[in-house]
Amino acid sequence: MTDLYPAGDQRELLVQAAAAHTAASRDVETFLRRLGDVPEPPDITEYANLLTREERARLDRQDAADAAGLQLPSMESE
Repeated sequence: MTDLYPAGDQRELLVQAAAAHTAASRDVETFLRRLGDVPEPPDITEYANLLTREERARLDRQDAADAAGLQLPSMESE
């Protein structure tokens, strides 16, 4: 049986997912750098949206890493 995606394709998807996560993290940083001393309600909404995007990108990156064979053991102590 052959794999649907060659290993190189999985790695490229992982690289793209990592780049998307990096971009989402940079957007959070950019927002925080321009945030005023007293956040307004629209700021809080924007921050929540940015964090949601960053978390989705992180999950996508993790899924791509798993698909590329980079599964990590649980880092939680038992």
